[in-house]
Amino acid sequence: MITQLPRSAGKTLGFKMSGKLHDADYHNFLPLVESAIKAHGKVRLLAQFEDFHGWDLKALWDDTVFSTKHCADVERIALVGEKKWEEWMAKVCRPFTLAKLRYFDASELDAAWKWLDESA
Repeated sequence: MITQLPRSAGKTLGFKMSGKLHDADYHNFLPLVESAIKAHGKVRLLAQFEDFHGWDLKALWDDTVFSTKHCADVERIALVGEKKWEEWMAKVCRPFTLAKLRYFDASELDAAWKWLDESA
């Protein structure tokens, strides 16, 4: 499931990713992000992984298409999680985006928001 976080505002959007992500999750997520891109030109994203179990095949494809289509529209990405593999995922994703990408431990959620709000 993808849930928009209440702290989202303007060009800075945060989402909680939990359970296993499916195609239907992206049908809700994509319009929110694309609307912010249309309004602000570039966006900053926070992905908070909580009890996350990955993607099904279609959702993984949706994520890949989004990343490819909007690689120049995202300025910063903060990945927030509890597991070492999520930190590893941040390192693996780095070559595939133009955005500044940083991993934060779950206990550093406030620091992740602050980092997103910093001037580029």
